[in-house]
Amino acid sequence: MNFKRNMITLVILATITCLLLNSNFVLGFAHATGFGEQPLSKIAIHKTLVSLHTTASVTATPSILGTKGEDTQWVTVDFDFPHPSVDDWIGVFSPANFNSSTCPPVNDPKEQVPFICSAPIKYKFVNYTNSDYIKTGKASLRFQLINQRADFSFALFSGGISNPKLVAVSNFITFANPKAPLYPRLAQGKSWDEMTITWTSGYGINEATPFVEWGSDGKTPRQSPAGTLTFDRNSMCGSPAQTVGWRDPGFIHTSFLKNLWPNLVYTYRLGHLLSNGSYIWSKKSSFKSSPYPGQDSLQRVVIFGDMGKAERDGSNEYSNYQPGSLNTTDQLIKDLENIDIVFHIGDISYANGYISQWDQFTAQVEPIASTVPYMIASGNHERDWPDTGSFYNTTDSGGECGVLAETMFYVPAENRAKFWYATDYGMFRFCIADTEHDWREGSEQYKFIEHCLATVDRQKQPWLIFAAHRVLGYSSDFWYGLEGSFEEPMGRESLQRLWQKYKVDIAFYGHVHNYERTCPIYQNQCVNTEKSHYSGIVNGTIHVVVGGAGSHLSNFSQVTPKWSLYRDYDFGFVKLTAFNHSSLLFEYKKSSNGNVYDSFSVSRNYRDVLACVHDGCEATTLAS
Repeated sequence: MNFKRNMITLVILATITCLLLNSNFVLGFAHATGFGEQPLSKIAIHKTLVSLHTTASVTATPSILGTKGEDTQWVTVDFDFPHPSVDDWIGVFSPANFNSSTCPPVNDPKEQVPFICSAPIKYKFVNYTNSDYIKTGKASLRFQLINQRADFSFALFSGGISNPKLVAVSNFITFANPKAPLYPRLAQGKSWDEMTITWTSGYGINEATPFVEWGSDGKTPRQSPAGTLTFDRNSMCGSPAQTVGWRDPGFIHTSFLKNLWPNLVYTYRLGHLLSNGSYIWSKKSSFKSSPYPGQDSLQRVVIFGDMGKAERDGSNEYSNYQPGSLNTTDQLIKDLENIDIVFHIGDISYANGYISQWDQFTAQVEPIASTVPYMIASGNHERDWPDTGSFYNTTDSGGECGVLAETMFYVPAENRAKFWYATDYGMFRFCIADTEHDWREGSEQYKFIEHCLATVDRQKQPWLIFAAHRVLGYSSDFWYGLEGSFEEPMGRESLQRLWQKYKVDIAFYGHVHNYERTCPIYQNQCVNTEKSHYSGIVNGTIHVVVGGAGSHLSNFSQVTPKWSLYRDYDFGFVKLTAFNHSSLLFEYKKSSNGNVYDSFSVSRNYRDVLACVHDGCEATTLAS
């Protein structure tokens, strides 16, 4: 009996092992346990039955929002239903008219056109804050709305989210100017003295001319034109982005502010010149221009991945989709005076094909992105879709296939469809890779990475940083541990020789939703026994997973590799502070309180960077 039981156990273990050796299976499980499910995707909106009840009512107030120029406002929704149940819910729809007349044409005449073919932009269960609803049938909910270029309505459904029945629809409400220019996001341009400003509005190029008015204190403001982009449903690669998740994105404008003086505060506002000669203005914002490359001054960088968005009114949050997102956002806002530039290295909004969520995300980060450059990298939830050129053949983007990220945010890439780029900030050089495209030796991206690392002048920019979404280096994530490699499959095999040759200081990754720091490492071997202070020769790269900015957390392997110095199963982000060319401080902060929970410092001279190390020596000759 014991022999038979042991044989069965061995067969089961062998089967599991074979499955785990398939990287797609591992990635699928990682996503299942570490990434969650977009809450809007759980609503079977296409199955909605119309069951309007003559005595049911929904009323939303106020009817006009943003009368004082606000881009967000709280709305009270009162409702009355004589047959209440625990699974009743309120959906927020925008545009307000969401019946079948707005559905795209059906190719098959025999196919039934659904009554509703677009998901709500957010929702709440009625009993979220109304314990007496089941008894009285009367309740009230409060929603926080942002200006999203269209009107809004609120619909009461019974039957839960699996079998929704439309019971009643509210009056329509709208912002005073739904087309207003909103949610500016800054990004470094292709040169150190250029800042780009991207924003969203409802004004197309046939209706208004977009521009930015900007200048420094005491100087006459100047105006810089903006280019305009948009996309339609046909630009999406699949569902839900093409179907229930589709929502008109409006128009995305980008202006390039050139020839900036270093370290100077500029004030700006977004403008649209209408065809009748009148102007539409945004509120004013300001930013500090970048330091000259190599400038010796205090420079502070924040890096994290996988933050996503959350709703301050509690909408959609029954599934706790991104529980740390608001805490991270709020900590960055709180410390914004001590931050110079932000890098969000992939898995940006987790919209997953529900286009409305990108507006929600840009509104959430607007206090940060309107003030300091908000640089992004591409992750699986932005890019991946089968047969579209992504390196991974998964459906993680929900049909967006990179279009939203490439359009909503600017990055100084030569081709924004290939999301790799280099950017300089004072004493830092950042080489940002795109793990959703091939990075292996011989690929186009591999050549870019080597060029980025090789062309930095370490005398002027001593701090060399590599960043990418998936873990191309080291992580003791649970699923990576089961696979045995403790990395993304094929991750570091090609790149570790480049990191070593060009003496990369730190490599950052997201994708895995926790925090982990390694020793300085090369070829799986720690090359330095220190843990809190590093000095002298750069003989290995420190690898850091910082994917715990918002989305629910990933488990660690039960095995702790010897190269893993610090692991934290919590939400957080990293801050780098360069004091000068010889001194760098690394801090890992928890999002819950902003306190430092892991840190180390680096001190060295230029000669230490030039020193010969294993697989990192310049050629020499005996000739004199």
